[in-house]
Amino acid sequence: MNRRLAALFIAPILAYVESMLDVAPAPLERQLDQPMRLERICTMASYLPGKFVWFEHVSHDLPKARAFYEPLFGWHVERMPMGAQSYDMILNGNTGIGGLRSAPTGATSHWASYVSVLDVDASYAAALAAGAKGLSAPLDHGPVGRGATIADPTGAPLSLWKGTDGDPPDVDDTPTSGWIWNELWTPDVKKALAFYERLLGYSRDSMDMGEQGTYYLLKTGDKSRGGVIQSSDPSASPMWLPYVKVADCDVSAGKAKKLGGQTLVPPTDIPTIGRFAILLDTVGAAVAIIKPEPMSS
Repeated sequence: MNRRLAALFIAPILAYVESMLDVAPAPLERQLDQPMRLERICTMASYLPGKFVWFEHVSHDLPKARAFYEPLFGWHVERMPMGAQSYDMILNGNTGIGGLRSAPTGATSHWASYVSVLDVDASYAAALAAGAKGLSAPLDHGPVGRGATIADPTGAPLSLWKGTDGDPPDVDDTPTSGWIWNELWTPDVKKALAFYERLLGYSRDSMDMGEQGTYYLLKTGDKSRGGVIQSSDPSASPMWLPYVKVADCDVSAGKAKKLGGQTLVPPTDIPTIGRFAILLDTVGAAVAIIKPEPMSS
């Protein structure tokens, strides 16, 4: 495979820092407005601001994680050279879709989400001005791109990313075992919506989920990019929860259990959307699976 293309969305291999970085802020008005101005004036077709372009598994036992995910989804991992270091890239078929990275001391296992932005520095500064916490300041990663990591005002980590050669294009039909959705679980939906709409220029739709409350869809134009939902457990850490497309939700959930994982939410139907489940892998990271309803013609 083309290794430069595969390396395009390699996420930063840096440990999260635990405290706010001392970065001199730009004037507040410029911090808040620059990302939106850039989005309006830039016409680069290869960039899709607001799209989640990479997902990275972070844990203290990468071999154990591989032993779970590779047979579950049919993924395979290639070690890619990164100067004096290397990076474990997850491939679905011949397509690089994510990576694995060792967690820093004290960090819990999780899937890290990377969202495309037109200007990492401006978006990072705007995020801090809007109440986010800096976890990793903007940094170049060789010829691959530039990234930074924040915790949003409700506490959910998120990485900002601009790849050197653009973003993967949108597709009408996500391949099986590919990433199909991303969902923010937060204790403060109102605060989260205000933050992401301002930072990334999202619009929103909403769906009444009955007893589960309102589900919000974050959109760029007419394209849905992710969801926001109120956490059912007040003690749960805020997080972005990525979804993998599967051919059969029940079969995949059963296979995950045989591989040593747990089921946090059993296979459940969402009318007109699909059948989903939420899993806990063998090293403690949550991931969701879904078999979507066939697209209408």
